[in-house]
Amino acid sequence: MAQPRDVTSAAPTLGVVISYVRYVRSMTENENYLARIGSLIRDARHHSGYTQAQLAADLGTSQSAINRIEKGQQNLTLDMLSRIGTTLDSELVGMGASGPSHLRVEGQATLSGSIEVKSSKNAGVALLCASLLNTGTTVLRKVARIEEVNRLLEVLTSIGVKARWLNEENDLELQVPEQLDIASINAEAARRTRSIIMFLGPLMHRAQQFQLPYAGGCDLGTRTVEPHMTALRPFGLDVVAAEGHYQVTATAIAESRRPIVLTERGDTVTENALLAAALSEGETVIRNASPNYMVQDLCFFLEKLGVEIDGIGTTTLRVRGRSEIRTDVEYAPSEDPIEAMSLITAAIVTRSSITVQRVPIEFMEIELAILEEMGFRYDRSEEYVARNGQTRLVDITTHPSDLKAPIDKIHPMPFPGLNIDNLPFFAVIAATAEGQTLLHDWVYENRAIYLTELNKLGAKVKLMDPHRVLIDGPTHWSGAEIVCPPALRPAVVILLAMLASKGTSVLRSVYVINRGYEDLAARLNKLGARIETFKDI
Repeated sequence: MAQPRDVTSAAPTLGVVISYVRYVRSMTENENYLARIGSLIRDARHHSGYTQAQLAADLGTSQSAINRIEKGQQNLTLDMLSRIGTTLDSELVGMGASGPSHLRVEGQATLSGSIEVKSSKNAGVALLCASLLNTGTTVLRKVARIEEVNRLLEVLTSIGVKARWLNEENDLELQVPEQLDIASINAEAARRTRSIIMFLGPLMHRAQQFQLPYAGGCDLGTRTVEPHMTALRPFGLDVVAAEGHYQVTATAIAESRRPIVLTERGDTVTENALLAAALSEGETVIRNASPNYMVQDLCFFLEKLGVEIDGIGTTTLRVRGRSEIRTDVEYAPSEDPIEAMSLITAAIVTRSSITVQRVPIEFMEIELAILEEMGFRYDRSEEYVARNGQTRLVDITTHPSDLKAPIDKIHPMPFPGLNIDNLPFFAVIAATAEGQTLLHDWVYENRAIYLTELNKLGAKVKLMDPHRVLIDGPTHWSGAEIVCPPALRPAVVILLAMLASKGTSVLRSVYVINRGYEDLAARLNKLGARIETFKDI
């Protein structure tokens, strides 16, 4: 068994010079490459949760300068490009061996063999936040080794948590001290993860006043954190949006509380309410709660800590918290249904027969039902139980299938509906099917736009508005060079389309994929894909 090592040694090094310039300069002469770079900077800023004013403040420049940069109206020095890339955590920038990673894909390979679904990314980050509740030793089994986890670990260790990887199986040990040094929080790492907002629930029990850096994705300050405040105000939490951070004040309140009704059935909002309730004595009732997979994993973990929860998997949770949690606990988060969908999609678009093992079927049934309607053929094993002792798993064996477009539009819904993060995969699936498919991404304002990048590979994707795309299939895929969009799932969708494309494709700056997937390219190669990772010289 490998020796434990301090988790901070795994942190990646960000690069400092735009590698994308060479690519955009090779575009048509009619396209201004400064405007293209500005557009990418704007997208990266939105994805990282910065306003123009916040980015300008961090860079020591003016908001008007940022506005000109994003419009392509201002020349950029290498130093400014470096600082923008570091601030926005964007691997659009890099230098030499430390620069951004790219993927070169030789398409039209047939996949075969078996592959296991790894543990849930979203459950893993929730459990890292939940570890702050416990002053005993927490061991999480088979944690996804992804960049989002790395950023959270950097934050945790900066406030005094001891963290170490125990072995090559990705078991992670966390020891939380009696006193946290919240004032020393790693603000840079905190701003690079959307999950930092879930520190509100546990930290309110550890300090009466503290500052929390803006979470990635919260670009409008108080307004975007308001659903969380609806969940946390009944526990005595008050949050004021200040320059670059939230100023948090926690006030003790009486045990008696009315039921908490969440104004949106959000996953992280529900998780924050659960984290606050876990260390609040008495019973807390949470209505309109998300019953999604990561919320269920968090509930199962809290039960291991001695918190009593009724209604797991429903929209009403009854939580009986504790005044103190000090216990040694081990927990294995369940498998990731979004990765499972990614792997099944890889098989569909390459017309391959593979076995995807450890699929959390409870969170995939709607997706599979739609795929069956489209003509997808597969075999399914008997159900068995995940390592957490709760989640139902199956093995899925895919078969090459001739697909047709579904009769109705495809759109996400809260669990048990089609998962919002699985919707983009239906774009590349629909592009392989006969007929016309309408996808409606009503949750995210602009994510559907990135799906039009599939057109560069030969697809026929028409953007109807910021939420809807119309896709005509089938597609004769052809290789191309594309820069990763700043959204995780559309980036993976492009990679999967490249697997089906004739010739060689290049996908540039794939850090966004590494935020949510562990060794995806290498694991696909074990199935027969031909993907090479490289960096610019």
